[in-house]
Amino acid sequence: MRLFPDVVFASLIPLSIFVHLVFSPYTKVEESFNIQATHDILFHGIPYKDIDAKLRANYDHLSFPGSVPRTFVGPLALAVASWPFKIIANRQGQQLLVRAILGLFNASCLLYFRDRVGEACGRNTANWYSLFQASQFHVTYYGSRTLPNFLAFGCTTIALADLLPISSTSGFQSRSMKARYKRALTLLTVMGIIFRSELAVLVGTYTLWFLIMRRISPLDAVEAGLYGAVVGLFLTVPIDSFFWVENFLWPELKGFIYNVWEGKASNWGTTPIYYYLSSALPRLLLNPLSYQVCIPFALFTRPLRDRALDLLVPNVSFIFIYSFVPHKEWRFIIYSIPPITAAAALGASWIWTRRARSFAYKIISLGLMASTIASFAASLGMLAISRLNYPGAEALMRLHALEPPGHTTELIRVHMDTLACMTGVTHFLENGPPSQSSKNIEYQPVVWIYDKTENASMLLLPTFWDQFDYALVERPEKAIGKWDVIDTVNGFAGIQVLGPDDVAWATKETPWEQSTYFVGSAQRFVIELAKVWGVFGALMRTKVTRGWWIQARMEPKIRILKNIRQVETKVVLDRKEELDSI
Repeated sequence: MRLFPDVVFASLIPLSIFVHLVFSPYTKVEESFNIQATHDILFHGIPYKDIDAKLRANYDHLSFPGSVPRTFVGPLALAVASWPFKIIANRQGQQLLVRAILGLFNASCLLYFRDRVGEACGRNTANWYSLFQASQFHVTYYGSRTLPNFLAFGCTTIALADLLPISSTSGFQSRSMKARYKRALTLLTVMGIIFRSELAVLVGTYTLWFLIMRRISPLDAVEAGLYGAVVGLFLTVPIDSFFWVENFLWPELKGFIYNVWEGKASNWGTTPIYYYLSSALPRLLLNPLSYQVCIPFALFTRPLRDRALDLLVPNVSFIFIYSFVPHKEWRFIIYSIPPITAAAALGASWIWTRRARSFAYKIISLGLMASTIASFAASLGMLAISRLNYPGAEALMRLHALEPPGHTTELIRVHMDTLACMTGVTHFLENGPPSQSSKNIEYQPVVWIYDKTENASMLLLPTFWDQFDYALVERPEKAIGKWDVIDTVNGFAGIQVLGPDDVAWATKETPWEQSTYFVGSAQRFVIELAKVWGVFGALMRTKVTRGWWIQARMEPKIRILKNIRQVETKVVLDRKEELDSI
């Protein structure tokens, strides 16, 4: 039976993911394929006849395929899980619903991992794991985001939980433990086959470690790999061949060949071999004492050493081996964060339970408390900054709110440029077609048509721009014709140090922020928090820092343009109708 404090500590993980979801509800380009594919399945269904034509007419991925195909297994699972709840949310709210389901799944998997940590290392270690994990920014912020890595994250976390050591005794494990290890390695292999090929390296490091520790036999390892490959291919090949309209498609194999074998991933930049261990890993763990104090304690304390090695050796080896791939991103090693965090929690628990025994342990324990609180504050600070990175989504929502009531045009055409589409615009945020039940002749509902043309030659044609009523663009001078800037959406552009004579950036309400379009109450709460922070900053500048302060530096990112020609044409037509009636 769980004690009440254990429940409180455990609840911090899903609560943290939920807070990051609600306060930053939009998505960026890295998440676009999976969120758009989930939308298309939910709203257009899965065709069973004229498949090619219907997919090309309704699905986004065939118009914007990207460098390599991505799997539909994750979007299909999200769409199936979200479908029963479609009726409780409008179109915009369903994006939040889809992300909430993914976030809930990943949170549940982290709680499963926490329970396994408790079985292997004790409840105090499990509680410290909860504190460390909930206070990390990246896992909680991205836990509900449809990056391929986080579609695989939940199942990899379950697999790594089942690979945690329950006993430190040497020799071959019991049959039930060996079966659990095999299932875990099979699940890791399935995730690697479907979602992320780098998991093959993690499977390899765990398999080698377990062979060295005599927990599985070579035959067990081969069986787990074969089972995982068969199950993964059985899922990904039929599903993705159907949605991509190809005869035999294994997307992750194509991605591996393109990015790793052909080295095309380097086109997105390269980093030094030490990047993961010196930069990415500390940022992912966030709490400096977790890796500077707690992990060394776990490694150099004899009763903890075996469990610490089980948690660290396969995962650090995976990170080290993957460091030789030139293109590096923190999300490529995210799967190893729960085990490494558990190793830190192991050391923290040892220190905390001995805080009354010596002055040194007491001081370190106080430092752990302070650094954990600071990590929560830093995570929330990064959330406050990160939510400013979606000007495309905010511009689209503002446009919907700014469109004046009584608009008599039956069609409103909107062009959205590349930056707008990369910073939050999704099909979920678009105004869908009007309800078919609307039969009122006097009131014709407005139909919104959205365009994402990227073709450079098309963008140079005046006739192209002439067809749109509105445009969301980064550079208004590229819009050909007569346009009026009706609103400007700012975005994050770095941290700014304010001097005594500098004016602080003010958070002002906009028609979008006053609307109830998209988790409106949460967004208004964020605005109120920003105002409180502004008052606090003003007080500190006046009373403490002598005018010095830091704040997010904002700059214009997306302009909302209105086609003046459309307005002039409408005025002329209205005047003509008025004269005809006379």
